Amino acid sequence: MKEKNEDWSLVIRPRSKLLSINLRELWSYRDLIRLFVRRDFVSTYKQTVLGPLWFFIQPVISSLTFTVIFGGIAQLPTEGLPSMLFYMSGLISWGYFSECLSRSSGTFTANAGIFGKVYFPRLTVPISGVISIMLKFLIQFLLFLIFLAYYMINGADVNPNWAILLTPVFLILMAGLGLGSGIIISAFTTKYRDFSFLIGFGVQLLMYASSVIYPLSEVTNEKYRLVMMLNPMTPIIEGFRFAYLGAGTLSYPLLMYSAAFTVITLVVGSLIFTRVERTFMDTV
Repeated sequence: MKEKNEDWSLVIRPRSKLLSINLRELWSYRDLIRLFVRRDFVSTYKQTVLGPLWFFIQPVISSLTFTVIFGGIAQLPTEGLPSMLFYMSGLISWGYFSECLSRSSGTFTANAGIFGKVYFPRLTVPISGVISIMLKFLIQFLLFLIFLAYYMINGADVNPNWAILLTPVFLILMAGLGLGSGIIISAFTTKYRDFSFLIGFGVQLLMYASSVIYPLSEVTNEKYRLVMMLNPMTPIIEGFRFAYLGAGTLSYPLLMYSAAFTVITLVVGSLIFTRVERTFMDTV
């Protein structure tokens, strides 16, 4: 039996404050985040025939499908840009955001087994997911640059400009939006599993309310234009297209709106997430 005056080397206490987000603890577990990233990247295509080639195949097939259906059959405008580049630029941007959101939204339900056995900061799981998906985005972004170079060599009317310097900003906003929205949903799914069923087609509906398929400049109906502008991903996609293709709407007020929305979502999501993680094992 321990003596009362004996000092313990480590004392684990429950968090008692609502605003208890221990960023220093997260930093101390950076090696664990690195291991999670490596695990996610390796395991995703571990038993597939084509392996990482799927990173290239998926955006190409999706962009071709959108080009045929929306650019060819529906004849939707693309601001004078090659349809392939127009849709690929939107799809890889939206794909990164949607995958971050979907992966983060299943944090508690997908990892209940390991969460119940050992302690580590739970936020390391969604953060590692966002980083591993970022690696996939960078590979697809390289593919986009290859297509861009091909069309430029063949005389397509595309004009990359100085706004490419904002690429890290676009990437951070997409990651932040996906992470913040995802951890909010993951907190609610511990009690209400309905959210896990809603997330799939909910993300699809949001995509149609963005400028992935239809450019913002071509929307003349003020009501529909407002709906698209309220989607925080629209300014990011428009800015990305403006930077690399020379078309689109680069609006600083709209980008500031997206940035503010991202910060608020991240803060609110982190607070809800850290509060729920104390008791989620009783309900998950």
